[in-house]
Amino acid sequence: MITSTQNPRIQWVRRLQGKSKYRQADNVFVIEGVRLIEEAQSANWGFRYIFFTETLGDRGKKLVDHFIGSETKLELISANVMQAISDTKNPQGILAVLEMKSLPLPGRLDFVLILDRLRDPGNLGAILRTAAAANVQAVFLTTGSVDAYSPKVLRAGMGAQFRLPIQYKDWIEIKNQVKSASLKIYLATSGGGISCYEAGFQHPLALIIGGEADGASDSILQSADSRVMIPMPGGGDSLNAAVAAGILLFEITRQRGSKP
Repeated sequence: MITSTQNPRIQWVRRLQGKSKYRQADNVFVIEGVRLIEEAQSANWGFRYIFFTETLGDRGKKLVDHFIGSETKLELISANVMQAISDTKNPQGILAVLEMKSLPLPGRLDFVLILDRLRDPGNLGAILRTAAAANVQAVFLTTGSVDAYSPKVLRAGMGAQFRLPIQYKDWIEIKNQVKSASLKIYLATSGGGISCYEAGFQHPLALIIGGEADGASDSILQSADSRVMIPMPGGGDSLNAAVAAGILLFEITRQRGSKP
């Protein structure tokens, strides 16, 4: 059992939790809790380490048992060590280090989401979760967006990262990709566009949600084929980015007649 927070592996996990540069350098990220680890296991994701405590519940112990005899390294740690490496106030007693990988894009793009300089971890996680539920094919994030594999984004995403292709690219690369796929580019705005309920979303498209503080960059504003807005009869300047994304994504699926 590891009982010291100064253990090299424990220090390594703490660095991974804290900075994206360490996750990128080692090509790994950290997830916590039974449900997220179950999601990763179900997706056949690559596991490097599982850290767990003696107080782990039956559901968590079943997960640990699954990895006995595999290449995944299992480490029993004390409760105080788990608290030290956890990003939550009340850890569930299990944490895993996973391999970083990018899911492949589908052969033909038809419905993609572009997030421009989105910086709030909770918003990004909620949007990814919504995008997965709306059957979005891929999510592109521009340079300057928050790390999709940071602890808060992973918790808010609830496993969406294991189902969605997520790629970071500069705007020129993204634009060239969506244009080559003949996608119409819609930009969500707080005003000045057509109502999302009047827009026709049946054709192949890319939806852009701009950052919380400054909205979309000038180059994106100039590249959009059409701007769409969400009518707000109660007034207000704008909606939270995650709320706006949810309304628009499911209006698109409604218009397309998507079935579960």
